Amino acid sequence: MATVIDIITPAGPVGAARGTDRYVDLPAIVGGALIATAVGIVLFTFGSAFGLSLTSAEPGEGASLRWIAIAGGIWVIWQAISSAAAGAYFAGRMRRPVGDADADEVETRDGAHGVAVWALATLITATFAAAGVGGAARVAGAALGGVPTVISDNSNYLSGVALRNDTGLPSTEARAEVASVLVRSLTDGEVSNADRTYLARVLVAETRLTPAEARTRVDETVATAERARDKAIEAAEQGRIFALIGAFVVAASILTAGAAAYFAAVLGGKHRNENIGFARFGGARRNRA
Repeated sequence: MATVIDIITPAGPVGAARGTDRYVDLPAIVGGALIATAVGIVLFTFGSAFGLSLTSAEPGEGASLRWIAIAGGIWVIWQAISSAAAGAYFAGRMRRPVGDADADEVETRDGAHGVAVWALATLITATFAAAGVGGAARVAGAALGGVPTVISDNSNYLSGVALRNDTGLPSTEARAEVASVLVRSLTDGEVSNADRTYLARVLVAETRLTPAEARTRVDETVATAERARDKAIEAAEQGRIFALIGAFVVAASILTAGAAAYFAAVLGGKHRNENIGFARFGGARRNRA
């Protein structure tokens, strides 16, 4: 004998939650997002360990920055896709379907839950970790901001080298004056002939060099400082380029992970409807009463 509930509640597919009409299963989405975040943290930790294994404290040893960037980019893409797919599959598998949809609509709803998992996990990751674009911008800014520091450090050292003599240590005022001229001139672009002449006079006053010898030493000092500056600028430019590429890789990996989440959730929903257990994942179907 049919009850009142049986009359007013439509029959749904196997696994459908009777008496519910909510198309969005929030617990499944939250659970999937937490799983995606956890898997992402685990993969990030493994990737960090692998990246450290490629580096070395010895100059010139270990993998080059180019290969580290390539390996890191590949791992970021793999991490984003794998973590999003794991969480989305869980959400698709655990979602309680509403018994008012055909197969295409069920697939769409499962996929939508996977995209929701991806979106929530992305927000969680951006909140508790450094966002890819912001981190890349900071790397680029730090690289470009390091050029003046390199110029200043080298100028302080080279001023002492230029003023070396057999009579004793150069005066603090002379060393500071030479370093100041080098820093200001190299920051602006180049050391002018007037500045070179002035520096040569300072060297003559502080050392036993002849004017010609002092001018030669000044030219050598300026050339060394310019090489250090150019090397710092080249390193900063490479850092900027790698940071720019890194930002695009992160953005592309996030978008790709969104697509992977959709199809992973659809797969999870299919396995839910077909009652395929993990013990026989990918094998024959398991029919349950």
